[in-house]
Amino acid sequence: MHNKSVLPETGYLRLPQILALIPVGKSTWWAGVRSGRYPQPSRALGARITAWRVESIRELIEAAAPKVAA
Repeated sequence: MHNKSVLPETGYLRLPQILALIPVGKSTWWAGVRSGRYPQPSRALGARITAWRVESIRELIEAAAPKVAA
């Protein structure tokens, strides 16, 4: 997974933006959403707009990042 520093502090990301950060295919992403591996999208922007909260994607990236011993 790529560096989370490219993410804004708050807001929403559309699927193409997420797939640019997380190296999985579109169908794999949607299967992960259905299974609970990836966060559920928010419909706060409108009934026909699918987007994810930046905070949820940031948490996903942080959880997947290898932990470095101090």
